[in-house]
Amino acid sequence: MSTLLIKNARYVISCDDNDTLYERVNLFIRDGVIRSIGPDFHQADSVIDAASMAVYPGLINTHHHLYQLFSRNLPEVQKMELFPWLVTLYEVWKRLDEEVVTWSSLTGFGELLKTGCTTCFDHHYVFPRGAGDLIAAQFRAAGQVGIRFMASRGSMDLSQKDGGLPPDSVVQTIDEILTDSERLVRVWHDPSPCSMHQVALAPCSPFSVSGDLMRETARLARRLGVRLHTHVAETRDEEQFTLEKFGMRPLRYMESMGWVGPDVWYAHGIHFNDDELRLLAQTGTGVAHCPISNMKLASGVCRVPEMLRLGVPVGLAVDGAASNDGCDLLEELRVCYLLHRLQASAAAPTGYEVLKLATRGSARLLGRDDIGCLAPGKAADCFLIDLDRLSLVGTQFDPMSVLGTVGLKGNVDYTIVNGVPVVQNGELTTIDEAETVRAANAVVRRYLNR
Repeated sequence: MSTLLIKNARYVISCDDNDTLYERVNLFIRDGVIRSIGPDFHQADSVIDAASMAVYPGLINTHHHLYQLFSRNLPEVQKMELFPWLVTLYEVWKRLDEEVVTWSSLTGFGELLKTGCTTCFDHHYVFPRGAGDLIAAQFRAAGQVGIRFMASRGSMDLSQKDGGLPPDSVVQTIDEILTDSERLVRVWHDPSPCSMHQVALAPCSPFSVSGDLMRETARLARRLGVRLHTHVAETRDEEQFTLEKFGMRPLRYMESMGWVGPDVWYAHGIHFNDDELRLLAQTGTGVAHCPISNMKLASGVCRVPEMLRLGVPVGLAVDGAASNDGCDLLEELRVCYLLHRLQASAAAPTGYEVLKLATRGSARLLGRDDIGCLAPGKAADCFLIDLDRLSLVGTQFDPMSVLGTVGLKGNVDYTIVNGVPVVQNGELTTIDEAETVRAANAVVRRYLNR
């Protein structure tokens, strides 16, 4: 039995059902679960003095491509939009292997943890022949650094010769994909409360996946009891592609294959019309909002204020490190707030509402009710920020909104996952950062020089 006491916290921003803001309370954790929040003092194995700190629920990243960490900031693609960007970078990504995926995952997880993210969903769909067990490599990296991780068994079966975007060497047959999908769910998916590792099935997109694969994946996921994820309505190019190829807009095409419902969430979801937003709300189909990636690739602005008004499930995500080019969900939170203030003015979500997108909203997309808020019985995932720092002078009187309105410059002070401090004083505790940077940079050089 392990115990941790966060003592005398100046604020605890719970994001619970009542939007409770606690002041000057103790938060007691035992065996990875929050046991109490209040004035009662408990003896504990470890104590964090939080007298000057705000405690927030751990942020939850609902869409990422960790393998892209090693292809960010490449000058050749900086002015490209999505389709040419993908075609160019597939020539890099087709050289992925276990080493690259291990180190890109490890460094991406580390960056996320240092900026308050405690749960990450990663959409991995590039499986070059002979590359090894890439999803197992990700789970090993997640266990090493201490993050709560949901992997996807992504897939592509349409290469350039079939009218898709990826090269032949990174696509697979439907039978190969379904067999490996079932294997990974059996080996890695843990549906129990406070699980540290889960799996979703996630074909890449309508323009790299056949309708047969989409339909068969949905059947398999529902038989196995796991969730479904893909890219939808990210660009006008995609919309034109599905209209020309299938005679349907992207969402209608997804609906025709059984890809709507409370077990489905899409990445991006920018180009939905009014009727499509109502369908999302009616079916409980969710959207992972990726504001920085959408801005960098000039894809458009997701209609988040309208989605929230209609009751569409919405979470927050950083998207691929090569289309961002970072792994900082706190930065995403503030950009989300500012983007929608610019676009929607008074109809935009408040700073606190954006925080809830990154916590409660994101947890809903992943099908979890054990994370996303701070309350007795919930998983002990949180991060702490010392409010007595220069960049927060004069901002401390609305701790519920400050991460959206002002933002945080730099790392959080503590990140706790499953009751374990994995970041202390802004530094990772589970890996040697300097050695990780050295080793990862060496792998990047070998990978890009291929």
